[in-house]
Amino acid sequence: MNSSTSEFTFKPYEEKEGEEYMNEAQLQHFTNILNNWKAELMEEVDRTVHHMQDDAANFPDPNDRATQESEFSLELRTRDRERKLIKKIEEALKNIENGDYGYCETCGVEIGIRRLEARPTATLCIDCKTLDEIREKQMG
Repeated sequence: MNSSTSEFTFKPYEEKEGEEYMNEAQLQHFTNILNNWKAELMEEVDRTVHHMQDDAANFPDPNDRATQESEFSLELRTRDRERKLIKKIEEALKNIENGDYGYCETCGVEIGIRRLEARPTATLCIDCKTLDEIREKQMG
């Protein structure tokens, strides 16, 4: 599992023959994945805040000041992407609660265990996602 700056691992879910899709065990598996991912991202946000507070200095040299501002700007953009990802994780957790998790929001088919393990915040099946990307390319 990759986020923009970190990586964590989990044991892939082992499906049993004839098992119902998005049963209690699968939902618990994805709840754990999403909560662990969210916690890791929140730690990154906290680290950034402390890093920026600790490293904030008023350098007399304009080049040093510009370098620091550039580094802070990059970190803030990264944290903004992570903040948006945390929001998607929270939406996925809500979908688990209301029984919508694991199903395509466009066509209603099963997204699939492996796709969800690769992208736990996925809301589209692979076919609808592909069509969505084709439309995006055509629109510009």
